[in-house]
Amino acid sequence: MKQLVESFINNIMTMNFNKNTLYILVLALPLFIGFSGCSEERLEVEPVGEFLSSNFFVTEDQVFSGLVAAYDPLGWSMAYGQWISWVMFGEIRSDNANAGGDPSDNDQPGWQEFDDFRNTNTNIVTQPLYRRNYIGIFRANTILNQSNVESPAVDRYKAEAKFLRAFYHFELFKHFGPIAVIETLLSPEDINLERNTLSEVFESITSDLVEAVDVLPSTLSSSEIGRADKGAALALLGKAYLYWADFLNDDQAKFDLAAKYLQQVVDLDKYELEDDLQSLFNFNSKNTKESVFEIQHNSIHTSDWGWFEGIDGNGIVQLCGVRGLCSEHPTLEAGWGFMLVTPSLYNHFLDDDTYRRDVAITSEAELAMEIDTSGASCDVVVDLTQGNIIDHTGYWQEKYSNFKSHLGTNVNGGDPNLTKSNNTHPIRYADVLLMLAESLTRGTGSDGEAMAHIDVVRERAAGPGDNEGAFKTAQDIMSQEGWTLEELIQYERRAEFACEGDRWYDLVRTGRATADLFPDGDLRSGNFNVQQHLWLPLSFEETTVAPMLTTFPDESLFQ
Repeated sequence: MKQLVESFINNIMTMNFNKNTLYILVLALPLFIGFSGCSEERLEVEPVGEFLSSNFFVTEDQVFSGLVAAYDPLGWSMAYGQWISWVMFGEIRSDNANAGGDPSDNDQPGWQEFDDFRNTNTNIVTQPLYRRNYIGIFRANTILNQSNVESPAVDRYKAEAKFLRAFYHFELFKHFGPIAVIETLLSPEDINLERNTLSEVFESITSDLVEAVDVLPSTLSSSEIGRADKGAALALLGKAYLYWADFLNDDQAKFDLAAKYLQQVVDLDKYELEDDLQSLFNFNSKNTKESVFEIQHNSIHTSDWGWFEGIDGNGIVQLCGVRGLCSEHPTLEAGWGFMLVTPSLYNHFLDDDTYRRDVAITSEAELAMEIDTSGASCDVVVDLTQGNIIDHTGYWQEKYSNFKSHLGTNVNGGDPNLTKSNNTHPIRYADVLLMLAESLTRGTGSDGEAMAHIDVVRERAAGPGDNEGAFKTAQDIMSQEGWTLEELIQYERRAEFACEGDRWYDLVRTGRATADLFPDGDLRSGNFNVQQHLWLPLSFEETTVAPMLTTFPDESLFQ
């Protein structure tokens, strides 16, 4: 039989044929094989030396391999050929940044659409962003639904899988609103999924996290850094309840639950603020004492344009570096000029808050000073003709700086633009303190306790060193500016997490995402429509395959 088939294929390969002949031959091949007398029994054979979902996850090592795969999408800078950074989205969608890019104003068109509120259900970034998170959920569900191994190690792996499933569902909600919750492995017939309600989404997220908290360790060994522990699960649990409370019309009981779990993070007594905020973002600074959950990026693997999900580096470092920067700059390499900081963000900082501003934002004057100080010289510090002059503001982010030191760190080759190793910070301890303060004051907690947590953040905001007594307290600022405590917290969150991606999501959850964010006459103000732009629409591709999924979440789902 084998010789007959090989002879048939060899004859095909030596023939001259046109397209129609090829169709006939391709159709003839299975008929030829079928007439050879193969029986059904001979075709149904057990896989030899292969693992399928039905015979995998039978050892601890196999379950751990599955867990590594479930973590993997966290660090994807790309999915299906598109950049999918939640940091970029949270800044560019908001009043913190413009899209930027090259002079055409059409560099990365999906991101230009996000920036200008021109995106529809055919935006090319939307589906990759959506799929990345559901791939993560699928991989977590595979561990939780397929593994029958019983051991303390596997119990922990499953707790981590529950954390990851909650994380991915939460990321989906932040972008798309109430989405379909998936907790089982689906078959091809399970196509007609519907969006779940807000409460169903958050019940799934919080249930997974509560169960994970009971199992996850409080500390990690040096070889486990980057994995979820008890503190990460508690912090995400608190953050989920904070969002849930906001969308349930300021539900005080949910705010109190947020405060309860965030206080437990503090009570672990393992986290501290770094004395120097800048140190969180220096070259190769990773997993500091302020890190509660940190997405790991590295430069030791080969990454190239043909393997989009293989990019382990942090893509936004190159994407958001200063485009057209003089090559003589002592520490920075030129980037691609995305996520250009707006004057709105630069001017947000109070007069005594310049330290935090300078950690987050740089300008042409500061770049020129750095060049002069190094003894180098440049005819042009930043060549503006290389960048998007429409989006140009004179300001660039620098928390994810494109350091020259990144060059040459990829020991296995690959494109150096794709192998930058700065980690990203979904939750750091400053976030825990400010979320705790917000939950206390918006729930039934103590305003005094809330202000004490804010003061810890404000002391560090004054700059490195012992600033006790030398910084303006929460009470000082409220009296000086005439702000409520809630308004102060809103100020602090924007200042503390400038260029880190939280801005848009904070605006949406607190009901402040409106056209008023943008100056009169600004294209974005004119385009913004709360029904179409508060949430990303599900892609045309997705709603075509699963027609019961609505493009936008209906108001009735927010219950």
